[in-house]
Amino acid sequence: MEETFHHALKFKTDLCIGCSHCTGVCPTGAIHVEGGHPVLEPNRCIDCGHCYQACPVNAIYIEQDDFQTIYNYACPVILLPSTFSAQFPEKISQRAILSAIYHLGFKYIYEVEKSVDVLHEVICERIKDRDVEHPVISTFCPAVVRLIQVKFPSLIPNLLLVRPPMDITSLYIRKNLTDRGVPPEDIGIFYVAPCAAKIAAIKSPVGETKAQTDGVINMNYLYNKVFRVIKQGEYQLRDDEFDFHPISRRSLLWTMTGGEINDLPQGRNLAIDDIDNVSEFLEKVENGDVEGVDYLELRACDESCAGGILCGSNRFLVAERQKKRAAQKSVKVSPKENRLLTYKEYLKDNISVGKVEPRSMDKLDEDIGVAMRKMKKSFELNSNLPQVDCRICGYQSCKALSDAVVNGQADIRQCIFVQRIMELTDKMSTAESIRLQRNIWGDQKLDKDSLKGMAINEL
Repeated sequence: MEETFHHALKFKTDLCIGCSHCTGVCPTGAIHVEGGHPVLEPNRCIDCGHCYQACPVNAIYIEQDDFQTIYNYACPVILLPSTFSAQFPEKISQRAILSAIYHLGFKYIYEVEKSVDVLHEVICERIKDRDVEHPVISTFCPAVVRLIQVKFPSLIPNLLLVRPPMDITSLYIRKNLTDRGVPPEDIGIFYVAPCAAKIAAIKSPVGETKAQTDGVINMNYLYNKVFRVIKQGEYQLRDDEFDFHPISRRSLLWTMTGGEINDLPQGRNLAIDDIDNVSEFLEKVENGDVEGVDYLELRACDESCAGGILCGSNRFLVAERQKKRAAQKSVKVSPKENRLLTYKEYLKDNISVGKVEPRSMDKLDEDIGVAMRKMKKSFELNSNLPQVDCRICGYQSCKALSDAVVNGQADIRQCIFVQRIMELTDKMSTAESIRLQRNIWGDQKLDKDSLKGMAINEL
C-alpha cells in the first residue's frame, strides 16, 4: 500500500485572495491555483511552511491536537524542544517557565535533546562505516527527508535511517515510567512542535508505522499560553525541576545550524539551512558535483529550529539565547546526571527505522512506456512556452504547466501568451480567453465592477 503523507498545513479558502504567493515560493511546486484558490498536490507537499510565511492574509494555518486531550491521561508528559525556553526574554527565568508549564497540568517535563548523546554515538559509527552510502544525510529535519523522497529519490540510500531525538527520548520516557510502576495506558506524551514538518512527521512518520508520541502542541500556542500564565501570576514557583536541567552542551546546540556536525569525527561535514539552499545543494550532490563529503546536516528553516515557523520570537535572538545557555553547560553529562544514558543499550537497540520509499514528483505514469511518451510531450510543450514563469496560468512554472497538461489536469491555453497568439491568429475569441482566466482566478478578479473608482482613462 502506498504511504500517505499527512499535511499539517491547511488552507482557509474563505480568507484567500488568490495572490499566488504560496504557489511561487513552494520548493516542490506543490500548489497551483484553480477558481481563485490554491490547490495542494499532496504527494509533492513537504510541509516546509514557506507558503505559510508567504501568505499575506493568514489564509494558511497549521493544525494541532486539542490541548484538552492532555487531561485524558493520568500521567501527561510534555516533550519540550530546548529552544522553547529561548523564546522568552532573558528576564523570565527558566524556573518560571517550568513552573507555568506544570501549572497547565503536566506531570513531567523532558527536553527532547536529552537523547542526543546516544544519537551522536550512532552517527559516528555510521560515518565510519564505509559500507554505508556517503555522504550520510541527517534525518533530523522531516521536511528535508520528504524533500529527498519527492525531489531527490536517488539520494534516499544516503539517509541515516535512525529515529530523531524526539522519538528516542519518547522511548526512554515510556520505558523509564513503566519501570517505575506507571501503567502504560496512563502515559500520554505530547511533543511541542516548532514547525509544520514535525507535526506531519508525528501524524505520518516516515519509515515507521506509528509515532512514539500521543499528541502534538504548536510551539507558538504553548508560548502564548505559558506567557499569559506568567504575566498574570497564576502559578506558584516550584523548586523541583525533575529531568529538565541535566543536558549537555552538545545537546543544546544540536538544533542550531552546525549543531550536528560540531562534534563529529574529523572529515568533511557540512551544515546547510533554509529549504531553498538545501534543495540547491542536493542538486549538486545528485549531479555528482560534490565529492568527498562524509556527513550532511540539512535543515529546512533559516537558523534551523530557532527559525521554525511556529516559534514565537525572533530566530536570531532565540539562537543567541540558546548558545548562551549552552555555554554554561559541560560538553558531556554522566549517566548519573542524565538518567536517559542508563538506558543507552535499550535505545540503541531500538534506534533504527525501516525503509524509506521514494515519492518522485516527476513520475508521470506507473507504466514506464506511457511515462516516457508523456515526458517527451511535456518537454515539447515546455520548449514552446515563453519560460517567463509568470504564474498567470495558475502553475508555478512553464514546466509545471506542461506536466499538468500531459496528465490531463490543465489546458495549454491557460498560458496567457498562448491565448494572445491564438487571438491574433483568430483561433480564440476574447470571450474564451476570459473564460479560461475565470477558471483559474475566479470571478472576482475579472469582475468589471472591480474597475469602479479607477481613473482608467487618465492612466
